[in-house]
Amino acid sequence: KLRVVKKTKTARSTDAEVLETLAVETAHPLPGLVLEYRELVKLCGTYVEPLPQLVSPRTGRLHASFHQTVAATGRLSSSDPNIQNIPIRSSEGREIRRAFVPGDSDHVLVAADYSQVELRILAHMSGDEALLRAFHEDQDIHAAVAAQVWNVPIAEVTKEQRSRAKAINFGIIYGQGSFGLARALGIYQREAGDFIAAYKKRYWGIVSFMDRCVKEAEETGKVSTLLGRQRAIPEIHSENRPRRALGERLAINTVVQGTAADLIKVAMVRAHRRLRKEVPSAELLIQVHDELVVEAERARAKETAEIVRAEMSDAMKLQVPLKVDVGWGGDWLEAKGD
Repeated sequence: KLRVVKKTKTARSTDAEVLETLAVETAHPLPGLVLEYRELVKLCGTYVEPLPQLVSPRTGRLHASFHQTVAATGRLSSSDPNIQNIPIRSSEGREIRRAFVPGDSDHVLVAADYSQVELRILAHMSGDEALLRAFHEDQDIHAAVAAQVWNVPIAEVTKEQRSRAKAINFGIIYGQGSFGLARALGIYQREAGDFIAAYKKRYWGIVSFMDRCVKEAEETGKVSTLLGRQRAIPEIHSENRPRRALGERLAINTVVQGTAADLIKVAMVRAHRRLRKEVPSAELLIQVHDELVVEAERARAKETAEIVRAEMSDAMKLQVPLKVDVGWGGDWLEAKGD
């Protein structure tokens, strides 16, 4: 018999959080099977069935609409279909990418993806010495952070420590506190608070940067990305504590994520202009946050990939190198190397 984790007004709760908890703490197969079933139903209803209906009868292709001014951080968004939301977290979800193919067998899709771009921007803008050093030495950044937080040699970092450091790395960017980190890692809030405190002690440059972002928002009512694009943060002056806390998170997140959004747009323009000159048959198809996807002749795939990699790597001069992972293949999943 499965225990009651929490209740709704009328019955036991069976939301995802409850089922994930039960799947971890019991050997009973039911919670895991229900989660798997729900994921498959969502994939079918959101992608497998609707996507073919959106194919143009004239061109035989999908033509999504991209929106420049919907996301407040400056990221592009898309609709009909939402290309930005094609799933990648599960093996079943990633299979959806196999449906995205070039126009014919003489062409391939080239996928170029920034590696940990927001953390690299954070290193540049904060000037934190430990983070800068880790990127310059091309270390596994999550293992490097774990080594700093737990004060152990990087070679002795455990898989669990690396996983927790990864959650802290990305949680810091989004202003995650001890409660959010505890939920993400499935640990006690006090333990999560200790991790965050240890992180901030080691990476004081990041803490100083975050404080500067909040101070800028408090003094001017707005923050700016590295390229000068501004966003108003009215929440920062709210007398409501949760709303003000939201403003503080937005002040930090906007600067980092907004700079990443600016960067990928610069990279798009650079890649498009150079391809038009050197490989005019190649065509930039889509942008998915930190990734560009190009259709290219199979015979010129490597040349196209190197051009896109070079233009993305040089799109902005930072204190750390911009690393770009590039691949190509007969469909989007193969191009990603998954």
